[in-house]
Amino acid sequence: MPEIRASTGGFAAFPVEPLDEHNRKLLDNVHPAEWSNPAPAGRYHLVVVGAGTAGLVSAAGAAGLGARVALVERHLMGGDCLNVGCVPSKAVIRAARAWQEAREASEKFGGPATVGAENFATAMRRMRRLRAGISPHDSARRFRDELGIDVFLGEGRFVAPDALEVGSARLAFRRAVIATGARAAVADVPGLEDVDYRTNETIFNLTDLPRRLAVIGGGPIGCEMAQAFARFGSQVILLHRGSHVLAREDADAAAIVQDAMIRDGVRLESEAMLLEVRRPGGGSGDKIVVFERGGERRQVVVEEILVAAGRCPNIEGLGLEAAGVRYSAKGVEVDDRLRSSNPDIFACGDVASRHQFTHVADAQARIVIQNALFMGKAKASALTIPWCTFTSPEIAHVGLYERDARARGHAVASLTVPLAEVDRAILDGEEEGFLRVVHETGSGKILGATLVAEHAGDMLGELCLAVTAGIALGRLAGVIHPYPTQAEVVKKAADIWRRGKLTPMVKRLFRLWFRLFPPGWFHRRPAQAKG
Repeated sequence: MPEIRASTGGFAAFPVEPLDEHNRKLLDNVHPAEWSNPAPAGRYHLVVVGAGTAGLVSAAGAAGLGARVALVERHLMGGDCLNVGCVPSKAVIRAARAWQEAREASEKFGGPATVGAENFATAMRRMRRLRAGISPHDSARRFRDELGIDVFLGEGRFVAPDALEVGSARLAFRRAVIATGARAAVADVPGLEDVDYRTNETIFNLTDLPRRLAVIGGGPIGCEMAQAFARFGSQVILLHRGSHVLAREDADAAAIVQDAMIRDGVRLESEAMLLEVRRPGGGSGDKIVVFERGGERRQVVVEEILVAAGRCPNIEGLGLEAAGVRYSAKGVEVDDRLRSSNPDIFACGDVASRHQFTHVADAQARIVIQNALFMGKAKASALTIPWCTFTSPEIAHVGLYERDARARGHAVASLTVPLAEVDRAILDGEEEGFLRVVHETGSGKILGATLVAEHAGDMLGELCLAVTAGIALGRLAGVIHPYPTQAEVVKKAADIWRRGKLTPMVKRLFRLWFRLFPPGWFHRRPAQAKG
């Protein structure tokens, strides 16, 4: 976690580096220095602690329905997603992809390859400009002036089951939402705390490309950043405990991404155990990462270390004991309706969910609004949750994996269609990947799907609808897809399933039909009737 600087307004905000025009604009929106907290209302319908996605959606939705709402944020409005997560990472990934496409232009399309790594600073400046341009949507002024919400910047702490304090202000509430999110977990490695390392909260402050980068962790963040920086020109080593990256995904799907990362220059050290991190002698700014693999002790010298070894919830300093809210190292404990042990306090998003995605935080916030303010009974377990890892190619998934469906007692089968059988993927030079659909054996009802493709996240929507609505493959077979598109792979999967319904008995019946009515039968019949 980066150090906190005191702004002139007396509140704490993250130092965002470099402090150029774009980051100044960002800070002016998400933590303005001159901000003055309002006088608290007598009692709020809803007090929201945390202004990331879950908190912003909770506050905006409740206020839009007429509730009196207070929103408390101690750092940056917009949370991880805007400042150090989805927005900056996808801007960096897109720039890296463009550079890689330019390099591959000669091989794939006969064009020149003229891209060099010296323009990394330009790519990062573009990211900062785009992030600042998006930030007004999450700004303190918008939530105050347009949405009518009392925005308090500062440390919020529960002091009673129905009250929270921010500085000297006491906020009494009927209901409250804890939406404080999560932060990067730091690996327990000897010496790591003694060197400068990066997490997702600081990696986007870079302006110069590190020549050598060690990435700790082979999950989505580690893989995305390792591949992106390798494409920029860094020598990247990724250290991962598992046998392959992206352990949650099917092994053959993860293998495609892993092979692509290696082709892009990532040195992958799987089944690696970190032993220590230290500085070399001589006053160098480098770091030495020592690890063990296959019983052999190895080390690598790098300029930067990115720790991407998971997330931990932000529960410290909230006064949860005073509020009667139970919690653990996994976060705030909630039931299926997202209520905590204090029935007047709810929690949603990364601080209370094992699915730590922006879109899940959004969906859970909508459940909180129903249940907290309108005595609703919406359940988090009813959500159909998709996700996507934004590597090249991407891996997108929704619903159940085959192993999980079988564990739940479903009679299932799966069918897999390679993208190499899709014309548009061939024409785009993006035929590496596949679609796998998990379905009930009899009905063809779609239970889950995994898609490995360059644009898998954008292509998954149809399958998200199918899983959510209980649509069977037979229905999708009747959907016309525009040609040529890569999404046509869904139609191909449905056609394969439908052809599989032609059992030997059905085939025999069709053959009998055509023997009884040969090709000329329909033309001869009228003439015979006339005679």
